[in-house]
Amino acid sequence: MRIGIVCPYSWDVPGGVQFHIRDLADHLIRLGHEVSVLAPADDDTPLPPYVVSAGRAVPVPYNGSVARLNFGFLSAARVRRWLHEGTFDVIHIHEPASPSLGLLACWAAQGPIVATFHTSNPRSRAMIAAYPILQPALEKISARIAVSEYARRTLVEHLGGDAVVIPNGVDVDFFARAKPESHWQGDTLGFIGRIDEPRKGLPVLMKALPKILAERPQTRLLVAGRGDEEEAVASLPEELRSRVEFLGMVSDEDKARFLRSVDVYVAPNTGGESFGIILVEAMSAGAPVLASDLDAFAQVLDQGAAGELFANEDADALATAAVRLLADPARRAELRERGSAHVRRFDWSTVGADILGVYETVTEGAASVAADERIGLRARLGLARD
Repeated sequence: MRIGIVCPYSWDVPGGVQFHIRDLADHLIRLGHEVSVLAPADDDTPLPPYVVSAGRAVPVPYNGSVARLNFGFLSAARVRRWLHEGTFDVIHIHEPASPSLGLLACWAAQGPIVATFHTSNPRSRAMIAAYPILQPALEKISARIAVSEYARRTLVEHLGGDAVVIPNGVDVDFFARAKPESHWQGDTLGFIGRIDEPRKGLPVLMKALPKILAERPQTRLLVAGRGDEEEAVASLPEELRSRVEFLGMVSDEDKARFLRSVDVYVAPNTGGESFGIILVEAMSAGAPVLASDLDAFAQVLDQGAAGELFANEDADALATAAVRLLADPARRAELRERGSAHVRRFDWSTVGADILGVYETVTEGAASVAADERIGLRARLGLARD
């Protein structure tokens, strides 16, 4: 099958949607399918051979974050050229309602279109206001996927229609077989995310840290991600700042080793999450997970059975739970076991098969419609067989 995938966000700025698209493309290619991904990217960004650049993106505030998007006449021309040259059996567009390549591709594409909706935003006035503009493009979509029940709810409430829920996928074995790094072991809390994006929750974790260190002064917080490190620790008393170690951006391999090493992975995100891919990666690596009780996080963690939850934005609750987990190796071992078993449902062997099933359904439907149209045309021309 020839599959064209449209990524709305800049390839050179890591994020959950980009990782999902990358891993989906890799999975499909391993199965023997021909895949091309169209994505925004800066000129000097190293790209996998299957990624086609649609040009540089610009930062735009979107869903409580800053997304790097690509839109305009030049982008539209590149989308049309990519579609023409690709002759795809199916087009898979991610976030077709965002002002980026997905919407442009929806307008321009012909044939079967599958769309995945990642956004969870229960009060999006912008999405409601844009609906009359989006409607003609969205009506061309053959099948809709939502990465969680909360992304599906956002779609239903703002844009109408419905979607099948297929979660983001993870190569579980890649994380499970990573080797721990001794320097990152021993009374360590881990955090991965953009440091200067408040909704990722690092300020909440920093607020909780003094209480954690008062109970367990040997604890270290390891932080991986880009952002202003000095600003991140500015709220901490100066004598505690040495207990925070910044690792900067880490490779996929180092991320897996990081998650295999820490005693507790903390996800203090405050909102705007439709899934929580980092939780799945952490469970895959065997890290006990402590996360804010966002609806999407609770669903990924099996309502607290596969990881512990604390009240969102409550630094004291976070600190209490973290101290308890650090002091209880038996509980951490239990969470590792439960998380490792629960996470198998998110492996690409399952998720990829579900997505391929959607592709096959829409392509078979399109082929059936085309056959009916050919029969109708022959009849109108008097060429139908007796």
